[in-house]
Amino acid sequence: MEGAVLCAANHAPLTPLSFLDRSALVYPDRPAVVAAAGDAPPRTWRETRARCLRLAAALAGLGVQRRHVVAVFAQNVPAMCELHFAVPMAGAVICALNSRLDAAMASVLLRHSEARVLFVDSALLGVAREALRLLSDAGATPPVVVLITELLDGCDDEGSTPSPGASAEHEYEALVSRGGPPEFAARWPADENEPIALNYTSGTTSRPKGVIYSHRGAYLNSLAAVLLNDMPSMPVYLWTVPMFHCNGWCMAWGVAAQGGTNVCLRKVTGAAIFDAVSRHGVTHMGGAPTVLGMIVHAAPEERRPLPAGRKVAVMTGGAPPPPVVLFRMEALGFLVIHSYGLTETYGPATVCTWRPEWDALPAGERAAIKARQGLHHLGLEVDVKDPATMRSVPADGATMGEVMFRGNTVMSGYYKDAAATAEALAGGWFRSGDLAVRVPGDGYVKIRDRSKDIIISGGENISTIEVEAALFAHPAVAEAAVVGRPDEHWGETPCAFVVAKKGERVEPEEVVAFCRGRLPRYMAPRTVVVVEELPKTATGKVQKFALRDKAKAMGNLSTSKL
Repeated sequence: MEGAVLCAANHAPLTPLSFLDRSALVYPDRPAVVAAAGDAPPRTWRETRARCLRLAAALAGLGVQRRHVVAVFAQNVPAMCELHFAVPMAGAVICALNSRLDAAMASVLLRHSEARVLFVDSALLGVAREALRLLSDAGATPPVVVLITELLDGCDDEGSTPSPGASAEHEYEALVSRGGPPEFAARWPADENEPIALNYTSGTTSRPKGVIYSHRGAYLNSLAAVLLNDMPSMPVYLWTVPMFHCNGWCMAWGVAAQGGTNVCLRKVTGAAIFDAVSRHGVTHMGGAPTVLGMIVHAAPEERRPLPAGRKVAVMTGGAPPPPVVLFRMEALGFLVIHSYGLTETYGPATVCTWRPEWDALPAGERAAIKARQGLHHLGLEVDVKDPATMRSVPADGATMGEVMFRGNTVMSGYYKDAAATAEALAGGWFRSGDLAVRVPGDGYVKIRDRSKDIIISGGENISTIEVEAALFAHPAVAEAAVVGRPDEHWGETPCAFVVAKKGERVEPEEVVAFCRGRLPRYMAPRTVVVVEELPKTATGKVQKFALRDKAKAMGNLSTSKL
């Protein structure tokens, strides 16, 4: 309109760096970061901002410039929280690497990202050393290495304490203490669409791709995540979500927006979760269904009383949690908030928003509703479309389509891969590859399967998620995953891989009979394989490609010994 202007007084680039500045002013002496175990005192928001600024100055002193990539190879340690602010304060792009990568893949990602600096957790030093050797052998310039010697549990995974400074040019705390020129000022983005993070996909179905996040998207999704988690001011957040995964679903920045406390947990177990919740008064946490499984299957002696008078909010995503697990979580005093999203949507993008009228429903029905993916949050929109016609499917609970997103919290693109970016964003929507229906009445999205995971048996589409839900209802089954197995007559039939609960015995024939009592016969597994554990990514997602390879190696069902 006439008279409207855009200037410094009414416009500033959106960036989550502003959350840190505000918390340092509003909550200066509130705890910001603390280790879940041990007696180390927490660092306050005032201290945390000062440390991040010194670290940003130190990075600038190492030659880091705007848009340079700084990689972090670490578990959920306090340094990870600080680096999510310090790296972009130096104008750089944080690339948090999967802490369960092997040396070969770590070297591939370091080379692809062209990381100038690599922060390495002491517990992962052995893998990092080998990755750097492979990088050098390939003729690439290795990054400057900074060793994080802080160990929450006092030792690495092999039980030995690494020597500080080993195989590194710098040590983390020394770098923070040294800082840089006193006149150094944080390098805020000149444009909110500048990159803040580079996140590699988990590689459950294909080779990892580098997903670019912008300052704007990170800012908006952090605030959306706070709202999704029903997070008030000064929450206490337990880090059971890996911070390398979508920057901890953007909660690495979101907790700062509310002046909360980050409780850092290196090794996630049922006992450690209960201990941290009891010790620190945890109010919120998150994790894949694997984490929920750790909680519901924790031994009685591992459990601790939850904070009195309220439930601990747990956001879950990564795969649809079985209704029986949701029911057990509720009985233990946890409030489960089911979300759904992908690396390309900055993590959670939908939420199964609860309606008061559902409170009166039987427990089983409530759990079934909570297993839905729901509808989009405030940063974007979701639809279920026919991928060929791009028409929305009807909300009839039966017509399947592909889940698609568009909005402000969809990735900027894939790093160095214009073709993949164009394919993923074709038609003005991000195509997830997930197949879903919309539920009659409320229109909530309900995932049926990954497009690559659907089993087509005799012309019928079988949702592996529905078969897995039936398997989870078995009293002796702790975990389950279903893939297709070649079948001479039907093309393929369901093959279930199951993990038994501690102290329980699972008989394949009995499991097949159990499922046939709960599913149409064609959907019930014809093969059941009992295993000690399921192959997973570091974020808790089952690697179904590995299970498909195993099922294929068993041979054709009609001719195999099984």
